[in-house]
Amino acid sequence: MTIGIIAAMAEELEILLNDLKLIEKREKANMTFHKGTLYGKDVVAVVCGIGKVNSAICTQILASEYNVDKVINVGVAGGIGKEIYPGDIVVAENLVQHDMDTTAFGDKMGQIPRLDTFDFKCDKEMVAIAKKACEQISELNSFTGRIASGDQFVANIEKIQWLEKEFGAISCEMEGASIAQVCYLNSIPFVVIRSISDNANNGAHMDYQKFVPIAVKNSTKILKQMLELM
Repeated sequence: MTIGIIAAMAEELEILLNDLKLIEKREKANMTFHKGTLYGKDVVAVVCGIGKVNSAICTQILASEYNVDKVINVGVAGGIGKEIYPGDIVVAENLVQHDMDTTAFGDKMGQIPRLDTFDFKCDKEMVAIAKKACEQISELNSFTGRIASGDQFVANIEKIQWLEKEFGAISCEMEGASIAQVCYLNSIPFVVIRSISDNANNGAHMDYQKFVPIAVKNSTKILKQMLELM
């Protein structure tokens, strides 16, 4: 079994790469794919870059050229649920693309035209493993629910509240749902895990420079626990 690990930030991959027993490193589409063994599992680890196009290209390369069996995506996100605070973890149960709008043709907001699903559901077993990994890290608060993705950095309270009302989302970011769509189209089980940096819905905010090391530490711990459990 080969697991694709997609990180949103180079910093998040840096710690993992120190533990990776590298077999091969390749450049493709301006991304570096690191193939090797990590905590006893065969993995391909890569930083996808920001936005849905970058993350979709990255995921398809993992599917087409590396034939990965599962995909784990980690990164940073904004909180939406009022009980979610900086440093908390959100494990996606499903994801939607909040900026897909073909309502003029009668589609529901977020519906990708002519696709047979509205949201993209994470693999239940992988969600359960992610939740168990979070539970084993005592200082972490974790939540599960819907993540909304779009090519927008969402910073205003009105948009946050709209995402909550329209989609029932508990977090928002810029890559997860496109990774999810590619995995769905390729029938690859996946899970998306996010460290929360701020939440305009409850006024919570953490200085980004202080937050990054926390996010890196948390995601590294979770990934290690997950790979050991899988």
